[in-house]
Amino acid sequence: ASKQLLPPIFLVLVQIVGLGNPGMNGSRHSVGMAVLEALAARLRLAESWHGDRHVSGEVIVSDIQDTQIVLLRPRLLMNINGVSVAKAAVKYSIKPEHILLVHDDLDKPLGKLAMKQGGSARGHNGVRSCVECLQTDVMPRLRVGIGRPSGGTLVNRHVLGRFSQEEQKILSGVLEQSVDILLSQLTDEDVQSPLLPPGGRPALQTGKRRRLCQSQ
Repeated sequence: ASKQLLPPIFLVLVQIVGLGNPGMNGSRHSVGMAVLEALAARLRLAESWHGDRHVSGEVIVSDIQDTQIVLLRPRLLMNINGVSVAKAAVKYSIKPEHILLVHDDLDKPLGKLAMKQGGSARGHNGVRSCVECLQTDVMPRLRVGIGRPSGGTLVNRHVLGRFSQEEQKILSGVLEQSVDILLSQLTDEDVQSPLLPPGGRPALQTGKRRRLCQSQ
């Protein structure tokens, strides 16, 4: 009799989310989506994106070593990205501590990256939406610096604007380094669960916000 092959056992199921605004690829505010596109390209999955109306976004499902990953690009505006993230978490049975958010950060200059293990949204509307819809702030984040505006430019115009030609030269290295960080988080065999933050707290959710998270 032929030997029966057992299906692979995944130790961790991870969701990686590129926060941003749909249709605004190339803008500073959507740099999280650009990172996810670079990650998909590195994994040779760039042609695997497909729309999923059940999660209000575009997804790729694949695996890296002992980790099964769900890449998500929300199709909702930044300030309600959390609706899409929460829907995907339910569909794929992913714990909030295994949802890694990739987003822009005004407080860091372009070229600077940082991993943050949970905590407050620090004024970022997309992160705030995720915290409210998942009802916790434990989600780890990869913060991608975009710098603050200069010369009296309004913050909204700055974040929604596209990277300049000079910035794009820096951005290519940023995307490569971001992918390196994400892959190291997913394949770190020395840590039982590389994305698991130390603690966290439940998020306070107003009645209006709760209805928004549930109605989309």
